Amino acid sequence: MCEVTQSTLWQPAAAWVKNRVPSSTLVCRVGSGQATYHRFDPQYKQHQITYGLRMIQAKHQPNTASGWLSSREILKRGYFDGELSTLNLLAHTCCHEFAHLLQHSAGQRFRGSVHNRHFYTILDELHENGGANAVREELAERAGQIGMPLPEQTFELPNPSQQRAGWNVGEAVCFDHGLRDFQGEIVRVNRKTCTVHGTGKSRGTRYRVPMQMLRRAT
Repeated sequence: MCEVTQSTLWQPAAAWVKNRVPSSTLVCRVGSGQATYHRFDPQYKQHQITYGLRMIQAKHQPNTASGWLSSREILKRGYFDGELSTLNLLAHTCCHEFAHLLQHSAGQRFRGSVHNRHFYTILDELHENGGANAVREELAERAGQIGMPLPEQTFELPNPSQQRAGWNVGEAVCFDHGLRDFQGEIVRVNRKTCTVHGTGKSRGTRYRVPMQMLRRAT
């Protein structure tokens, strides 16, 4: 994903970005958790895109892919013909984070207004001008070359009522929050989230956690 972002998305846009902020660079990295984001360091004029390892894992299964914004965007905005698959989700994730880079460069990213109309204008264009399909094709090719083909089979998201049935009050769970790992116990099962009281090092905290982010503690 890092290599494809650099070659397929950054290279065609680099001149435009550098015209806005001279000497801008892009670094892509893989994080150990779920956190996936774009960040800009004004001191070094460096864009950074982080792809979370657990995000990648989550998008291999319908039940864990359901809570991600990328899934809702593909379905609601008709990206990749509205079809969900691991390959489509990961390709779209590259486009989503790169759209944030372009949005920032255009001066259209504001505090409290990140996924705004300017952002979706950029993201729509990446899909309409062939950029997203190029990312998808390059990602599939590179994954195949290293012997890790990305599933292209489409899937449907699980029914929320079935998701709720998978969790019970009293279960020990863990989840990522930002760059940290939290442990806790489920005290309430809501419609789309579970209320979790922290345990161990997380004692004293309380979160409402989307079900797809939860993992059973081992």
